[in-house]
Amino acid sequence: MVPELPPLPALTRAEGELIDAYLAVVDLLGRINPARAADTYSGLRAAQALVARATELRDALTLMHTRGESRLHTATLDRALRVLDGERRARLVALPDDPPR
Repeated sequence: MVPELPPLPALTRAEGELIDAYLAVVDLLGRINPARAADTYSGLRAAQALVARATELRDALTLMHTRGESRLHTATLDRALRVLDGERRARLVALPDDPPR
């Protein structure tokens, strides 16, 4: 039986878009990571998609700033990232622990 995930904290629409866009960028960077990638084509496709996702990330932050949301509620956003498996996803951007031989 799969354990139930904790509930996602309450987020504004812009905060939700920020989290979604950020994780999409992280996922794409993980696919591009040359220390983990298996082929150039998947990295190329991820790099092409990165432009659109980075634009979504910029737009989410712009919306928040325009609405007067000048501060990020890091504790809330941290909880949301953890619920959405952000730690594992972000690890794919870093170098692997053991170098290949």
